[in-house]
Amino acid sequence: MPRIAVDFVLLPDQAMTDFVIAANARLVKKFQSEIVLAHNGCLPHISLAMGCIDSEKIPSLGLLLESLVKITPKHLRPVGITKSLSSAGVISSVLIERSADLQNLHEKICNTVKPFFTFDVTQDMFVQCRAGRPALLWVKNYLIESAYENFSPHITLGFGDLEDCRLPPDFAVSRLAVCRLADHCTCAKILWFVDM
Repeated sequence: MPRIAVDFVLLPDQAMTDFVIAANARLVKKFQSEIVLAHNGCLPHISLAMGCIDSEKIPSLGLLLESLVKITPKHLRPVGITKSLSSAGVISSVLIERSADLQNLHEKICNTVKPFFTFDVTQDMFVQCRAGRPALLWVKNYLIESAYENFSPHITLGFGDLEDCRLPPDFAVSRLAVCRLADHCTCAKILWFVDM
């Protein structure tokens, strides 16, 4: 059973996906961002839990996650553009309101997937067997550094400082999904999903 690097995510509706891909295109054009978002592969998403898992266990884990659809928030609210500094440069993201419902979903997913996860991540667990050190560390340390009280829901836009971006007041969630990770912890391929 090959182990792969995965992300349990919420996928935004079509309008928000289009908005994020357009913002990313501006970053790619101005800053040559290595993150290039698209409708098929490298999907805009909100991460809920990352780790490594035996690929054959995803369908049975999906069955466990289906029960969480009823507590999944159907709408989310962007609250601003945030910028963080990584070893590769400035990363712009849409910060999402950390509502009680979203926090509850995140924690329940982390608790559900934790027994299935390992964190001894290697490059061959990513799409194209390629991932830089920041992506490896992000997956390895997700539950320690980015989960539970450290959860900061966001949609990564790409490398560069995005300015003059008017956010929509809210957006719908289209899917709860499990995605295979590519470099920069982008969602390259949907492995399991349930529509909202």
